[in-house]
Amino acid sequence: MARRDERAVPHRAVALMRWWQTRWFALVAMLLAAVPLLWPAVPPLIDLPGHIGRYRVMLGDEAAVLGQWFEFRWRPVGNLGVDLLVAALGPWLGLETAVKAVVIAIPVLTVGGALWLSRELHGRVSPWALFALPLAYNYPLHFGFVNYALAMALMLPGWALWLRLGPSRLRFALFVAIGLVVWTAHIVGWAMLCLFVFGGEWAVRRSRGDRLIPAALRAGIASLPLAPPALLLFVWRSGGSGGITERWFDLMTKLEGVSIVLRDRWFLLDVASVALLLILIYAAARGRIGRIEPRAAAAAALASIAFLLLPFTLMGSAYADMRLLPYAMLVALAGIAPVASANVQRIALAGLAFFLLRIAANTASLAIYDRDWTRELAALDHVPRGARVLALTGDTCEQPWAHRRISHLPGLAIARRAAFANDQWLLAGAPLLTVKLDGAGFFAQDPSQVVLPAPCPNDPNLLPQKTALAAFPRAPFTHLWLVRPHPFAPGQLSGMTMIWRDGSSMLLEINHKPRLRESRPLE
Repeated sequence: MARRDERAVPHRAVALMRWWQTRWFALVAMLLAAVPLLWPAVPPLIDLPGHIGRYRVMLGDEAAVLGQWFEFRWRPVGNLGVDLLVAALGPWLGLETAVKAVVIAIPVLTVGGALWLSRELHGRVSPWALFALPLAYNYPLHFGFVNYALAMALMLPGWALWLRLGPSRLRFALFVAIGLVVWTAHIVGWAMLCLFVFGGEWAVRRSRGDRLIPAALRAGIASLPLAPPALLLFVWRSGGSGGITERWFDLMTKLEGVSIVLRDRWFLLDVASVALLLILIYAAARGRIGRIEPRAAAAAALASIAFLLLPFTLMGSAYADMRLLPYAMLVALAGIAPVASANVQRIALAGLAFFLLRIAANTASLAIYDRDWTRELAALDHVPRGARVLALTGDTCEQPWAHRRISHLPGLAIARRAAFANDQWLLAGAPLLTVKLDGAGFFAQDPSQVVLPAPCPNDPNLLPQKTALAAFPRAPFTHLWLVRPHPFAPGQLSGMTMIWRDGSSMLLEINHKPRLRESRPLE
């Protein structure tokens, strides 16, 4: 009946009725996805300042100073997406502008990929796909896993293109190259592309009547264009230690992983948003609001199984399991086709309202984080070029829902002041960046910059602040930067001159020689 009614309506009116299926809407949605990141000077993502510090070393424009402590060497690793783009754009745009442009592109591509994927699955964009769009600002992105997020943003339109082309020599040739590109951005993005392609191909063959195992074999053969990067994995992992793998089948961690898919700042909003999406997926799986297209259902199911089977930490990468969930949910939502009797206008309007609500919340949250970062980063105006900074950022064993997001702010001392800072971490398997500061020992790199009010039983690598202040060697460092520290006794900072303070945060110069001027008293 709905189709007969549409034939009686002029073509333009039908197009207006189906506004979410137009290219104009896709463009507007992609532009809206950029809004939360437009205001902050540096996207306030937890790990991103540490990445920016590494990018400064990578660009080599401060090699005369930074080369004393850092060495960057390109290696064939599946974790280079943003590094390569910043290496190309940084000399033209400047480091921080290049980083901001690349990070903004991630949610934009994710939204565009979700809409395109829905179109390829159904022949038109489903109104339910609009509920998937807020997943562009997922917890892995907020955490600053930018190489991974970029790979996933490339993976979604990659799978859509696979579906668009169908079996052909052109698809085979293209996806040999596309697989290599996505692998280079991040290996998990490539693995998810393989998983989604395989799941889709398996669902097609099952729908044709193939049995379970023959369908899987034929799907695997069809997915072979994506296989070549598997050879690069052996090259990468032969280059060094594979990193820690731990916390298998931790039920409480899995449940937490589900709840934090959209974690940002406001607990009730974030959890209620995830609950809404899970209810929609469950209702579609039961046929209450529609059905999930078989290829999307198979892909989402395989990703969910991978989430259950993977450990929390894989080869040194934390949150290895929960990183998959936002994209499993996105594919499931993009794959929902509404029931014939559904009021698609109302579904689309509800989806758009949900998208706008999440965009508004993300925009406000990131603006607040930007304000906090700007206040803390004022300390860098007082850091001499070439200083050796020991940074200690106050943290707790149990993070509040709205993370402090300050643990890697010291990386911006490297980027902006060509200073040494102790927040850089080593990439498991084949580190791009190596750190050397004679005499610094444990305090040369991450996680020495994170300090706690008391020992944390779940992470013995993190020191209590009192221990760190007493134990750090003063000779290798010229400055101590305390970022929102825990309360301490003023005597712990004896022999230092305070040169900047804002609230509890302060920057101190370490006095290696007697000074003629008096130290400013601690207040």
